This record gives sequence, structure tokens and C-alpha cells, in this order.
Amino acid sequence: MGAATGQISADSIATGGARPWPIARWLLIVAAMVVLIVAVGGITRLTESGLSITQWQPVTGTLPPLTEAQWEAEYAEYRATPEYRLEAGPAGMTLSDFKFIFFWEWFHRLLGRLIGIAFAVPLAVFWVRGMIPRGYKPRLLALLALGGLQGTFGWLMVRSGLSGEMTDVSHFWLSIHLLTALFTLAGLVWTALDLRALARDGASRPARLTGFAAIVGLVLFVQLLLGAWVAGLNAGLASDTWPLMQGRLVPEVDWSRGAWRAFTHDPFWLHFLHRWWAWAAVAALVVLARKARPADRRASVAVHAAFGTQILLGIFTVTSGVALWLAASHQVVGALLVAATAWAAHAIGRRA
Repeated sequence: MGAATGQISADSIATGGARPWPIARWLLIVAAMVVLIVAVGGITRLTESGLSITQWQPVTGTLPPLTEAQWEAEYAEYRATPEYRLEAGPAGMTLSDFKFIFFWEWFHRLLGRLIGIAFAVPLAVFWVRGMIPRGYKPRLLALLALGGLQGTFGWLMVRSGLSGEMTDVSHFWLSIHLLTALFTLAGLVWTALDLRALARDGASRPARLTGFAAIVGLVLFVQLLLGAWVAGLNAGLASDTWPLMQGRLVPEVDWSRGAWRAFTHDPFWLHFLHRWWAWAAVAALVVLARKARPADRRASVAVHAAFGTQILLGIFTVTSGVALWLAASHQVVGALLVAATAWAAHAIGRRA
């Protein structure tokens, strides 16, 4: 008992009287909430719900319409959008249909608000009580800023689909919105792991990002970017066969408008790149997992499990014609793969 008390006192002195364990647990809870909002965001995209709310009302938008008059007012605003005029309206959308898509966008925004509160309020409490270890305040503030930026990016994404003749949001803004969320997720996991290590050993230093882990992160970033563009352009529907696309290994691509246009807008070419760049990502992740294994076997297993599941879900999503539950699961496991990659990279960084 005395030895344990002495160890706690020593760690407390080494960490400046801070208490890393509660903060680490809190960050992991917020990380789980980020995975959840990524899942709901995927469903929102797949159900074409993202443009159902045409205004950004951070406070008053918390409550959904509660009366028929309020529902009619929201529906009237949606009927003025290009998506309704050119697609949903001609397809025969009813008020009941609108309420369905409105729910997913409202729920997505509500989760964003809840994540903001779940991060900001405990952060303020930990700060006032002096529980945050030395050197971690700037990092936590940066994560808070990323959360706020994410909300701004989300609105800019929605606004991109409300003007002109756009019937969908910009796939560029969609990728910025998604990748910012995944970068924030990685930051939450990494910081939580640093704090867990600090809780075990008061003299522990934060893990560093090794050069190899940065390269793996870049390879994975390209794959995630391609995935976001595929989602934004509905390019998953370009082929429902695997490994061939419409009987060909390399699909027909319209190069007449230049390579840049093909690499950023052609659904067939982006679908092709996404499905085959995945193997470059797998190769990089296999090596990352092997390097992480001596330091943390669980991180290595998590990476293998995540990318294996992700590959299968990707294939099944394509062959199912982009079934809702498969496509949403593909996006969720993508988020879990990011978390697992951050875990393995952290293990390598601590070992180094």
C-alpha cells in the first residue's frame, strides 16, 4: 500500500499534479462519438439528405420542426433548391419523404453539436482544476479548434450544393469535411495514448511521428481522399463487378478535357483508382503493423483486422450496387482503420 502510494505521489509530481487517466478516457469517448458521426454522415450522404436543411443555425437549429406549419416552412425552403427542382421534385417527393431526409441531416448536425459540448465542457473543467499535464493544453486547444473548423467546413459543403444548378454538394468540400473529421479522430487517439503512457509513467514523453509512419499516413490519406471523391460523385455506381469494371480491367475514361479533369471528376477513373490504390495502402499498412507488433501487439492486430474488413466491405459495396448498410459500414470501418493506424504509428513512435 505504501509503495503504491509512493508511486502515485511520484507520478503526480512528475506530471505537475495533473491526472492524465481521466483525460485519456474522455478523449477516447469523444473519439467514439466522432466514429458515430462519420457513420451518420455516410448515411446522410447515401440517402441524399445533406441538402434538406438549407440554413446554418447553430443554436436555434437544435430543435427539429415541431408543428405542421414549421414542417411546411422547411419544406418550402427545400423546394427552392436545385436538388428539389431538378431531381427530388420530378421524382415525386412528398412531405413524408422530406421528413425522412430531414431527420438524417438534423441528426448529423445534432451529433456535431453534442461532440462540441462533450469536448469543450470537460476541457474547461480539467483546465480550471489544473488536471491537464504540462505541454498538453496547446494540443487540446488545437483539437477543439479542429472541431469548430469541422462545423464550418460542413456548412460550406452544404452551401456548395444550394446554388446554381448543383444537385449535390461539391465533392471537394465533402472530402475536406470528411478528412478533417478523420484527422481529428487520429489526433484524439494519439493524444489519449500519450496521456495513458504518462499515467503509467510520469517521466513518459509524447510519442513522435516517425518518417515511415508519415509515409503510411500519406498513402492512406490518398485512399481516403479518393473514397470521398467516389462518394461525392456517386462513382461507386460506375461498376457493380469486381475485379473488372464492365468487363475491362481499366475502364474507358474521357481524357478529352485533360488529365486534371479526369483525375478529379471522372467517376470511372476515380472508381478505378480507389479500388486499386487500396492495395498500395494495404502493403503500407502491413509493414506498419509488423513494425508496431513488438511494441504493441494489439495495435498490429487492430490494423490487420481493420484493413481486411475494409477491403471485403469495399468489394461487397461495389457488387451490391452500393447497398446502404454496406456502404455505411465501409465508411465506418474506414474511420476505425484511421484510429488503428494512429495507434500503430504511436506504438512505433514510442518505441523509437
